Amino acid sequence: MQNSSQFLQQEDPNATKKWAVNLLKECAKAIFEKDSVKIHHVLWMLNELASPYGDCEQKLAFYFLQALFYKLTESGERSYKTLVSAAEKSQSFDSARKVILKFQEVSPWTTFGHVASNSAILEAFEGKSKLHIIDISNTYCTQWPTLLESLATRNDDTPHLKLSVVVTDGARGSIMKEIGYRMQKFARLMGVPFEFKAISFFSRLSDLDRDKFGVKEDEAVAVNCIGAFRKLGVEERSEFIQMVRSLQPRVVTVVEEEADFSSKEDEFFKCFEECLKFYSMFFEMLEESFAPTSNERLMLERECSRSIIKLLGCGRDDNESEIREKGIQWCNRLLEAFSPACFSEDTIDDVKALLKRYQAGWSLLPASGDASGLYMTWKQEPVVWASAWKL
Repeated sequence: MQNSSQFLQQEDPNATKKWAVNLLKECAKAIFEKDSVKIHHVLWMLNELASPYGDCEQKLAFYFLQALFYKLTESGERSYKTLVSAAEKSQSFDSARKVILKFQEVSPWTTFGHVASNSAILEAFEGKSKLHIIDISNTYCTQWPTLLESLATRNDDTPHLKLSVVVTDGARGSIMKEIGYRMQKFARLMGVPFEFKAISFFSRLSDLDRDKFGVKEDEAVAVNCIGAFRKLGVEERSEFIQMVRSLQPRVVTVVEEEADFSSKEDEFFKCFEECLKFYSMFFEMLEESFAPTSNERLMLERECSRSIIKLLGCGRDDNESEIREKGIQWCNRLLEAFSPACFSEDTIDDVKALLKRYQAGWSLLPASGDASGLYMTWKQEPVVWASAWKL
């Protein structure tokens, strides 16, 4: 068997360039096949080469090695809870806001969904005077200042906007209070009549029901779901979509990362490969977008590491693991309750203009076949899917 230095001196340059992916696949396959000799050998090699402060390959090796080690030692649940608790204790509004805004500055990963969703929402609200946006996302309301600016410059009378924000984990208490205060201050500056409501005190997203939102008959409703559906258990998703339908929205906007982690628990290697493919692209994108010493990049990578550990290192719980699905899978679920609302040419032009502000490598790909919506691609690979839906 090779040692770590021999592995990196292979004649095949592609194997050397992607050494982390190759070694990690070897290790996952050995775990799946219960080959203990190979498991220990490849783990040793990965441990020699991995580092959370190295290049993209070293970081990828480090974080996936953690998850594989926790799986083998059955210590994933305990370790994951410790990591999440430490992250929540150290998080403040300013630190979270700094990471989000810096990420939006260097990459369209999140702003793509904001621009596409805002355009669809504004079109659905055309001519309406009482607006109610139900925001089920993890964006800390960074999506809404540009929408408020657009409402303030409407040709007709400025409408009244109610924003109901579903408080997900990581944005509780003082953080959401500060966000609400800043949103109200900005709305006053824009001259938009505004009401802010934080919806919390529920243990799971699936606990939400129509009554919690206080929707009134004279309100035009939009439901904005960015990274929200993957927080639902796989078996809860269809029922939650029916709950959204019961709100009688004029538009539902859905944005999800393009990955399929929905393979069965006994298909560990298949799930591992999909997870590795997705995070390889994400870590490569971070490396090319941020400076090497960026604290914001490090925080984003650590957030990824917790997701990787939860998915691969803990006992599989389809109601807890944020099981991602691809756009076509979400389309099949959403078609049970809604019809596709095609993005307008103006929306597509807005998204294209956004992507031009960033480094080369980003492009737009319309969905085809049975899928609906738009894909944002990174080096020709679809990475984020955005869509709009109507009754």
